[in-house]
Amino acid sequence: MQRLKRSLNYLIPAGIVLAVIIVLLLIIGADIGHVLNSFAGGLFGNRYQVGEIFVKATPLLLVGLGCAIGFNCGLVNLGAEGQLYMGAVAATAVAVNGEGMPKLLLLLLMMLAGIVAGGLWALIPGIMKAKFGLSEVIMGLMLNYIAIHFNSLSIRTFLKDPDYPFPMSKTFSPAAQLPIFLERTRFHAGFLIALILAFIIWVFLWKSPKGFEIRACGCNPRASHCVGINVNRNLIMASLFSGGLAGIAGFVEVAGVQHKLMDGISSNYGYLAIMVALLGKKHPFGVIIVSILLGMLEIGGLAAQRQAGIPNSITSVILGAVVVVFLLRDRIAINKQGVTNV
Repeated sequence: MQRLKRSLNYLIPAGIVLAVIIVLLLIIGADIGHVLNSFAGGLFGNRYQVGEIFVKATPLLLVGLGCAIGFNCGLVNLGAEGQLYMGAVAATAVAVNGEGMPKLLLLLLMMLAGIVAGGLWALIPGIMKAKFGLSEVIMGLMLNYIAIHFNSLSIRTFLKDPDYPFPMSKTFSPAAQLPIFLERTRFHAGFLIALILAFIIWVFLWKSPKGFEIRACGCNPRASHCVGINVNRNLIMASLFSGGLAGIAGFVEVAGVQHKLMDGISSNYGYLAIMVALLGKKHPFGVIIVSILLGMLEIGGLAAQRQAGIPNSITSVILGAVVVVFLLRDRIAINKQGVTNV
């Protein structure tokens, strides 16, 4: 009986989301069977489509891991989008100035530059919250705009390709590009980096004393302070780690996908990753699963748009419905009589 109740806690929200999808498709007059076939074909039609799932999932996973660290410490990192851009700019600066270096060394330096740039950018709202009690949400949002426009400035000035008329950096040399895992796809080694980091973060947060301190600060900062835990120090550390992971996502995007820096390198990954962290229960393994599922939703949705002619906005509405319903599920408990209580 208990197992049935736990299953219902997942099946009921899934059923609600499915009903929303069917209603939306009926409203626009779409052929539901054709849409579903297009969606499935877009996911598994060929190796390129399969690879694209992990290409989309990789930045969501990396930034989602960073947001999860912040949430576990009571820090809402709404500045991850800007941290991703700053990481991409720093990694690009190393790539275009490090030509001739050995591939492994160059990639490590690019990743380190991304970590430092993203981490330092996240330190600003982290320190402001820890030292002065300012809202990290507002500061993070404002810093996003600064970082995005700094990216635009950089590809028009000091990082611009002098041989190309449009604003973008030089194309990276092969030494500055992440290896491809699957031939004739864009599935690159960034996903493996993300999986390794997810395991390291799990060990750190759930198996180390410092990780316990960070989670304690997120659960009850006052009680943590009373037992001698330095809450402000842990907030600053969590912001540094969170921004560093977003910076790695920026490095992965330019080194694994674009192979150059340009405007709009992020498809709102910094904002979507907040949903990934919440739906993944702020746990690294949950973040892995949700990031892959969202990658599937995006790739399948794009295929359905091309082949079945459904509007682009449908995918966004479905994503919003998934987030709302499954977050509400956390507030719903099925009691012994089978009645749902909010």
